[in-house]
Amino acid sequence: MFDFAPLYRSSVGFDRLARMLDDAASFETPAYPPYNIERVGEDEYRITIAIAGFGVQDINLEVKGNALTVTGKKTEKPDGKNEYLHQGIAARNFERSFQLADHVEVTGADLSHGLLHISLKREIPEALKPRTIAIRSANEQKVLEAKKAA
Repeated sequence: MFDFAPLYRSSVGFDRLARMLDDAASFETPAYPPYNIERVGEDEYRITIAIAGFGVQDINLEVKGNALTVTGKKTEKPDGKNEYLHQGIAARNFERSFQLADHVEVTGADLSHGLLHISLKREIPEALKPRTIAIRSANEQKVLEAKKAA
């Protein structure tokens, strides 16, 4: 366990980060369903979740704040006609959450061949992007004023 007291003494607004680190250290990630997180571009990501047996109607994606939650609930009830000698394909209900960084938006999702692909993109607002500020010297200001007067 980490002690974040020094961080609290010398910074403002990082309490959310420290809380996330505390939660991550004490949280055990469920193994079902398996998933991948990949970077597909400079500011683009994709989460792929293996959900064999689930249809579009069984899946719910919700973004609330900086949390993406994927929920799967089977709507079909087994009719009892099938007698399984072995049932290795898990079709149990699940809920998987992902913490999204600031300015990361879900841009789409598609289900194909038992894999749910969720596309994400980081869109930094123009107001928060770095910008260059022009610096004028006192001599340039005098030259500009002289040209205007002439």
